[in-house]
Amino acid sequence: FHAIRRAGHEICAVYTRAPRPAGRKRRLRKSPVHQVAADAGISVFTPRSLKDLGEQNRFAGLQADLAVVVAFGLILPPRVLEAPKWGCLNLHGSALPRWRGAAPIQRAIMAGDSQTAIQVMAMEEGLDTGAICQSQTIPIAPDMTAGDLRDLMSAQGAALLVSAIEQLAKGELRFFPQLSEGMTYAGKIEKSETRIDWNRPALDVHNHIRGLSPFPGAWDMFDLNGKPVRIKILRTRLGSPHAADPMDSVPGQILGPGLRVACDSGVVRILEVQRAGKAPMSVAAFLRGTPDLHGQILGEG
Repeated sequence: FHAIRRAGHEICAVYTRAPRPAGRKRRLRKSPVHQVAADAGISVFTPRSLKDLGEQNRFAGLQADLAVVVAFGLILPPRVLEAPKWGCLNLHGSALPRWRGAAPIQRAIMAGDSQTAIQVMAMEEGLDTGAICQSQTIPIAPDMTAGDLRDLMSAQGAALLVSAIEQLAKGELRFFPQLSEGMTYAGKIEKSETRIDWNRPALDVHNHIRGLSPFPGAWDMFDLNGKPVRIKILRTRLGSPHAADPMDSVPGQILGPGLRVACDSGVVRILEVQRAGKAPMSVAAFLRGTPDLHGQILGEG
């Protein structure tokens, strides 16, 4: 939003999700783009669907030259796709056709990919099948979380979008069809897959945790003073075995020093956690307020 305005382009309207309850008091909170657009005096629309003919007529009535779509979450019917003079451009967070779908950033990290891309493509009726016009490869560091990657993509994607808009206005933007091989689907993250399975190799556990951080967050139940407490694990690093580790350790067993957890093969070292309703904290801060956890086996409850 800010990058497009700074480049001198007029934004005639913003479409985003409706305000949602948030915080302990469950007060309605606008999305970030809703808030900045409203502050700038720009019309904001929050339809539940664009399938309604009235919504399609309203969108067409804007007479926009171009629609820019970023993580919108609603299906755009053909009439909406065809309404702008230059069509619709989508900013997507993967190296298409790999990771088409709702959660490309999380899925790339969970799969252990060493690189991804931020791309601008022409939108069409298929799911992320449009031709590519801008692309920038982004390496994924071994301990990078989905939040880290999202922030990096946000900054680089804004510049990429502005470049595409300016080239389009000059009639210089070129589109290239996606490759026919290598397609994978990035399905939305389900609650059922957020609990950590320590019976997997340490690398898989590490990738699972960082791919879900900070939201929705990978988690497990800790026994704190005899009470089961759900703890999100936000940052980890692959650990190394210590001479003091018990020979008969099992997956999910907490080892010292610090907070290391045995996996099916290898060890994961936990660096940052979050309790429900609390801010993220370092493991050092977490351990100062908890009893000795060494020997406890996670995943049994």
